[in-house]
Amino acid sequence: MSRQNKEERVNGGADGRPSLAALLAAAGRDFYGRGWVLGTSGNFSAVASTDPLRLLVTASGADKGALTPAHILEIDARGEVTQGSGRPSDETRLHLTVVRARGAGAVLHTHSVWSTLLSEAFARDGRLVIEGFEMLKGLAGVRTHAHRETLPVIENSQDMDVLSRSLEGALTRYPEAHGVLLRRHGLYTWGRDLAEARRHVEILEFLLEVLGREHCAGLARPPVKEEK
Repeated sequence: MSRQNKEERVNGGADGRPSLAALLAAAGRDFYGRGWVLGTSGNFSAVASTDPLRLLVTASGADKGALTPAHILEIDARGEVTQGSGRPSDETRLHLTVVRARGAGAVLHTHSVWSTLLSEAFARDGRLVIEGFEMLKGLAGVRTHAHRETLPVIENSQDMDVLSRSLEGALTRYPEAHGVLLRRHGLYTWGRDLAEARRHVEILEFLLEVLGREHCAGLARPPVKEEK
């Protein structure tokens, strides 16, 4: 991979288009403004190349409201930094897990109020089912509001080996899921590229807020029982 290609990821191309790192940073600032990644919470990544795998990922401890391309690191398939200064997000292994399991081009993790509340409310069920909303049609491959979207809920852990295995298990068990909730933590979603992943964040965060407000108002439907 040429030095020019690496520089274009940070500084943008000669045609004036923003770099992938700049687009990730802009997503972080936007999500901060919407209250989905306050302070240093959340982390984002995008695939820069597939052979060899190179992933751009936010540095640990970066304030998402002030995110810049300088806070975006490049890592390899083992999570080792190949470009940039700092330490990658502690949850980098989870991003790599999603990239491998889903063939994702970008992975975005938010810490919104509603995803946190609902991940706790539905933790015992092990999943949150969303159906009947027109906004579901914003998810890749969904063509009708009658779609039934299942978001698995997994236990949070500070042990990234344990958490990545749990995440991989959820992705295997629910191959059609567009996102995963970490209990009392937040939402992971992804897309074939950064634009699709951003759209999935917006769609799922909207739906989670609707369901959360229903739940708090006592209007929520009963939990869906696990299918045999």
